[in-house]
Amino acid sequence: MREANVVGVDGSDSALAAVQWAAVDSALHRVPLRLIHVESGSVGEDPLPAACRVAAGAADVEVIPEVRRGVPQAVLVEESASARRVAVGIRGVGGSAGLPVGSTADAVAMRAECPVVVVRGPVPDPGKPILLGVDGSRVGEAAVAVAFAEAAARRVPLVAVHVWMDVEPAPWAAVDDRAWAVIAESEREVLAERLAGWQAEHPDVEVRRVVERNRPVRYLVEHAKAAQLIVVGSRGRGGMTGMLLGSTSRALLHIAPCPVLIARNPAV
Repeated sequence: MREANVVGVDGSDSALAAVQWAAVDSALHRVPLRLIHVESGSVGEDPLPAACRVAAGAADVEVIPEVRRGVPQAVLVEESASARRVAVGIRGVGGSAGLPVGSTADAVAMRAECPVVVVRGPVPDPGKPILLGVDGSRVGEAAVAVAFAEAAARRVPLVAVHVWMDVEPAPWAAVDDRAWAVIAESEREVLAERLAGWQAEHPDVEVRRVVERNRPVRYLVEHAKAAQLIVVGSRGRGGMTGMLLGSTSRALLHIAPCPVLIARNPAV
């Protein structure tokens, strides 16, 4: 089977939003869409027919419905080894309304081997730009590649945001305006270097660069209000090698107002 997009389907509105998003993505990139419903033992209405209708209504795409047995997060993580990307809703049928991220979405985002998209419905306007969080790290290179590819496929601008400081300096470590200006210029160069090769590869993509001294999550969420998708790496510049998901990426899953795509670099 050709490399496909995979969506976890459980009958929730959140999962149907993920199906809608993934159907459009599959059509744009000309890949099949596999809708996977994992039965865990309880008897209920089959959610696959509704999911197939949503997919067919969203885009002209090859849809492959499948029923599996097991634990949903384990099955989807297993599928991620051969999938192009996995999409899940933010919270499933059994999820608590008080939890911003369901257990399946959280586990898949942390452990999947391919890019993961966590969708919080409804799906945003497809004319909005792609938002990219650039941290300057080698791990973040995968996010830059994915974001340019998505902006090119969707024919929308790319907003590349590099937030270079996530804490305010202590009073005793105050730095004057000239020093801040030197640091800011250095960080603008970091962003330019990270984007240069990809801009050459995608010359038709309009790129808007944003460099700020702020807290990354706060600033990215603010920009995400005007975006259709936010793309980030699995770990940031300060992330520990053993971490499955960095603090910024995980925080965005909880509060971002649009779908979040976590790009994982298989080489690191």
